[in-house]
Amino acid sequence: MSASRAAVISGPKLPRSRTVNVRAADGTRLHTEVFGPDDGYPIVLAHGITCAIRVWHEQINDLSRDYRVIAYDHRGHGRSGLPPRSGYSLGHLAGDLDAVLSATLRPGERAVIAGHSMGGIAISSWADRYRHRVEQRADAVALINTTTGDLLDEINLLRVPPMLTTSRSLAARRMIRAFGGAPLFRGAQPGSRWFVTLMAVGAEADPAVADLIHDLFAATPAAGRGAWARVLVDEMGPRHIDLTGLTVPTLVIGSTKDRLLPMCQARKIAEAAPNLVELVELPGGHCAILEHPEDVNGHLRTLAESAAAQRRISS
Repeated sequence: MSASRAAVISGPKLPRSRTVNVRAADGTRLHTEVFGPDDGYPIVLAHGITCAIRVWHEQINDLSRDYRVIAYDHRGHGRSGLPPRSGYSLGHLAGDLDAVLSATLRPGERAVIAGHSMGGIAISSWADRYRHRVEQRADAVALINTTTGDLLDEINLLRVPPMLTTSRSLAARRMIRAFGGAPLFRGAQPGSRWFVTLMAVGAEADPAVADLIHDLFAATPAAGRGAWARVLVDEMGPRHIDLTGLTVPTLVIGSTKDRLLPMCQARKIAEAAPNLVELVELPGGHCAILEHPEDVNGHLRTLAESAAAQRRISS
């Protein structure tokens, strides 16, 4: 057994943290942890659907040596609360991020905010709905393996030819909605592992990455998985989230073999971002933060160093 695989089975190790009590506007508890030096420059991390804080273990272990890393579980995920069925929407996603920023950043303090997959959608939705807060709370943002719309038009989980886009979209819609909220019964693990691996992991990734992603999927309450799957399928249609409010420097990272949110989605975001810093194209599948952590960490460090330096100059 490889060392990395053994580490996943026992759970990825995280440094010591402190928990911050965060409540969303509707009262939902948002489990939030802070790692690293208390006086460090802040980096906020928002994970993807059916994941949790520990999906960021590669980034937290690296970045928290020098930065104050703030990570939280979305509602219906990890150790956060499970709201009623009506408590899931892009508006809730945006509001929850704003609540985390308000509870963890000091008055006048700004951060680099990074989001993977649904975490990137949270950032885009926040910048659209809380435009007055963007330059108050963010020095820069990083959007990783994410989208602002056309979720089903570009997805190709079943490798359907491009000329059958409509059929491909319908198949993906049914698969995501049905499987996303299905309870995991005894004996269902091979099917769920195949589906999660197909969606999230590149063919050349370490098997330990697929193990971790499936473990996180299985640990996410079926109600939370299903509710967020419905939101993303129903609300991420042909109308893209408006990025004109995202005026701070923006890093976009995509992956060449991402079947869930292909590289073309990253290019669309880069074209729409008002203040693009860089468009990065990495090899591998949907989980660049785990498949190529050194590259992702390097780009996040560069973004944070630039933001912190700019703050020192302006002050």
